Amino acid sequence: MKHILIIDETTQFREFLRQKLTDNDIETTVAVSGLEGLAKLRSIEPDLVVMDYNLSRQGCMELLKQKKASPSLAPIPVIIIAQPLDQKRILELVSYNVKNVFTKPVNIDLFFATLSEMLGLVLKFDESPGIVEVHVNEDIIFVEITEGLNRDKLDLLYFKIIELIELYQIRVPKLIIMLSGISLSAADDFNIRRLLNNILQSSKAKQRNIRILTKDDFAKTFITNQKEYKDIEVVSTLKYALDGLLAELDNAENKIQEAVLIGDRVLTAGDTSGESMMLRFDGETKFTIEDVKDSLTGLRIAAVDDDDIIRELIKNTFNGFDIDLSLYADGAEFIAGMDKEKFDLIFLDLLMPRADGFAVLRELKDRGIETPVIVLSAINQRETVIRSFQMGIKSYLTKPLKPADIFKKALEILRVNF
Repeated sequence: MKHILIIDETTQFREFLRQKLTDNDIETTVAVSGLEGLAKLRSIEPDLVVMDYNLSRQGCMELLKQKKASPSLAPIPVIIIAQPLDQKRILELVSYNVKNVFTKPVNIDLFFATLSEMLGLVLKFDESPGIVEVHVNEDIIFVEITEGLNRDKLDLLYFKIIELIELYQIRVPKLIIMLSGISLSAADDFNIRRLLNNILQSSKAKQRNIRILTKDDFAKTFITNQKEYKDIEVVSTLKYALDGLLAELDNAENKIQEAVLIGDRVLTAGDTSGESMMLRFDGETKFTIEDVKDSLTGLRIAAVDDDDIIRELIKNTFNGFDIDLSLYADGAEFIAGMDKEKFDLIFLDLLMPRADGFAVLRELKDRGIETPVIVLSAINQRETVIRSFQMGIKSYLTKPLKPADIFKKALEILRVNF
């Protein structure tokens, strides 16, 4: 039996991978830090190591150096999961018997195909189409599923929901599940159950706090007729789904400014001027300051805003983290150096002199740069929100801003593994 060592501090991907490998009769051992990973590497000498690039207590490169120094461990192949790395660093990894580097968000299909080839085994995984996107606005978890119900991605969704609930400290989970442009049939009943059960078990949400947004007749009929899901409401419009969920919140009318639907895709603009749910690094949450430090270590972030106060706010938000933060006073300055610098995340203002945020978004699109963008702006009109998302932004926050809002949204975008 093949044996794989997984070294990853992100519960979401680590547990998903362990579950899938176990289902394929592959023995797995997990470690949650570099130090623990090295100890288990020495004790079990696995057939393959799957390792996150950002590790605490002992970094990835130090672990690889000690592995290379051991005659018995050096031949063991390694797969690295990382934020985008430059070519120089990738070439350096090759010398440590790193066979593949997967960039986050991980292409699950390609990842399992690579594992199959490296292990010389035929692994069972779902090759059907399916895209899953998850985001949080005003403590509502929005899950958008397009193209199809891919079983592996539905299982990964289980761990992603847990992570977001912990990150945002959501005490009463509420979810809107959007089945966008999907046509289902009786052959999909197992996957529909899998989706609903994963959502219920991971979120611990009451069924009355879950809405399924779909125009598919089979999905509507199937879910409505299942007694076990009798309190989950199936709706055909986003407005009705939001109205039902927001009725559960105190002073709900002050907590969401607007939600719009472009085709079948939901876009929401949250009001950050009200009370904010702060990140807590104490006994109330499983997250520690070290967890988030490791998630962001080594990342390159750009902040493009003509407001000195906003740039300073972003700088202070990430103070104390090992992050390369570049500050730009306007869009023209950022565009001028766009081809020289590569970033993992961009904070972008919309109204700026010389070149505004929309000009920056156009340049990113024209040059094929797919760096995730979080717009920070005092503008929150419906048309502006729609235009921004159509140009490819990942999230939208309105000013005035608080460090906790910026920080949580960055974690949500950067830690995604879909």
